[in-house]
Amino acid sequence: MTTIFDNPDEFAEDQLEGFLDLYADRLRGVPGGVVTLPSGEPQVAVVIGGGSGHYPAFAGTVGPGLATGAVVGNIFTSPSAAQAYSVAKAAEQGRGVIFSFGNYAGDNMNFGIAAERLRKEGIDARIVVVTDDIASADETERRRGIAGDFSVFKAMGAAAAEGLDIDEVERIGLASNAATRTLGVALSGCTMPGADSPLFSVPDGHLGLGLGIHGEPGIEDIPLMRANELAELLVSRLLAAAPADAGPRVAPIVNGLGTTKYEELFLLWRHIARLLREAGYEPVEPEVGELVTSLDMGGASLTLQWLDGELERLWRADAYTPAYRKQRAPIDALDADAVIGAGDGAEDAAAPEASAAAARLTGVAVDAIRALHAVVEEKEDELGRIDAVAGDGDHGRGMLKGASAALAVADSLPEGAGVGWSLGRIGRSWAANAGGTSGVLWGAALEALGASLGDTADEYTAADLADAIDAFCESIVDLGRASLGDKTLLDAALPFAEAFRAGVGKGASTAAAWRAASTVAVDAAAATAELRPRVGRARPLAEKSVGTPDAGATSFGMIVTAVADTLDR
Repeated sequence: MTTIFDNPDEFAEDQLEGFLDLYADRLRGVPGGVVTLPSGEPQVAVVIGGGSGHYPAFAGTVGPGLATGAVVGNIFTSPSAAQAYSVAKAAEQGRGVIFSFGNYAGDNMNFGIAAERLRKEGIDARIVVVTDDIASADETERRRGIAGDFSVFKAMGAAAAEGLDIDEVERIGLASNAATRTLGVALSGCTMPGADSPLFSVPDGHLGLGLGIHGEPGIEDIPLMRANELAELLVSRLLAAAPADAGPRVAPIVNGLGTTKYEELFLLWRHIARLLREAGYEPVEPEVGELVTSLDMGGASLTLQWLDGELERLWRADAYTPAYRKQRAPIDALDADAVIGAGDGAEDAAAPEASAAAARLTGVAVDAIRALHAVVEEKEDELGRIDAVAGDGDHGRGMLKGASAALAVADSLPEGAGVGWSLGRIGRSWAANAGGTSGVLWGAALEALGASLGDTADEYTAADLADAIDAFCESIVDLGRASLGDKTLLDAALPFAEAFRAGVGKGASTAAAWRAASTVAVDAAAATAELRPRVGRARPLAEKSVGTPDAGATSFGMIVTAVADTLDR
């Protein structure tokens, strides 16, 4: 929802005033929009535009190597003919003007009127309309212009910067449009400033295929799908709509619509890149991010421009605008052939010779890791909810990432590996993959557990395990700088260690002592609900956390209980 505004009816004008102040060193405001400050030899003026709400389109892409000016209309509304004329007059440098915009009725009429007025004054004015959206019509001339706007603007802006005349810039714009295809999906609607509901909604569990960028819903609601399936859908449909003379090199854009996170777009690109290469295409300098948005709409689109030698040169050309900057020189200065090492290769070292007892104990440890992973996977959501009360809600996911990494290592251990070496690898994998505080603590603690047990003993006793559990806890104390009563996992781990040592000291079997100690840990974890956190991320929300147990202590109790079942077996 668009929540920051003064008078919603003046949102477009108000935001443009802030934009112009921010970029006053390179742009100037004129009635109806913005123009770039001139530099070098006069060139053909490429004037783009449309309604507001699409940033970076359109004002954000005005600058050297791209547009000369942008006409800025109201939210999702075509600018007037007077606005288009005003911006074009300010941008014109004696070599003519080319208007370019998406294929919408209001834009066609108003830019057309402005172009005719310019021609009557003796200014050569042309129009290049973008028609990239394959979902909107079968006939190319009836298609909407969406994120492919950028591809066409980029080609014409680079051509104008090269000093080409208006005939050539127009020809390149038309060729660029003919080579460009886009398909997008909407995940949620967008809300106009001052409105309390979105322009449309997507049914739960679905996405809208074939979105527009003016708050229009997709042409078809289809079930929500995984990223790899969405990539397959977008790529397959675009390739099926390729131009007749399409070559193997393409300039892709994965465009976010306003609220889709960049990380989601990166993930989507991961699959798109693979699919394109498998189909025999070579992606050329792909762009992933927000280039043509729709206020706060959730969703993404894929644009492909099929390149020939000319279009590739223009796609690669430098540009410098408020929202889009491409400079070749810094990249060319990098050593693409450099070999960059990572780590010290320790994880590739062979397992040292271990005693038979150490190798047998590795089997027990692997079973324990499997049990640990199973319970964390089952309780992920519950742990996240607990953590969200006074934290960031990531404990369940972080624990599952660590446990999954640990299980992957456990399942690939070489035959005969000792428990000390094995737990060291398991702990390092946990820490490397889980991240966050719990990842560091669990990883280091498992390493400490393994180091205490070692790989050379002829037999391992319950007392040896008690010492190893103490080492596990000491590692957490040293790293976390916490103590009993601070509302951390130590409030369950330390009572567990004490109860286990007491049990084996009274002659209980390892399994029986562990079972009894796990009950103590669960009770101790529940008791943390009455504590106030004194360390860690939850400390600033200490009062809010009262009444909710600590997520780390809770997960520890769950884990040792699950491992107790393994030891019983």
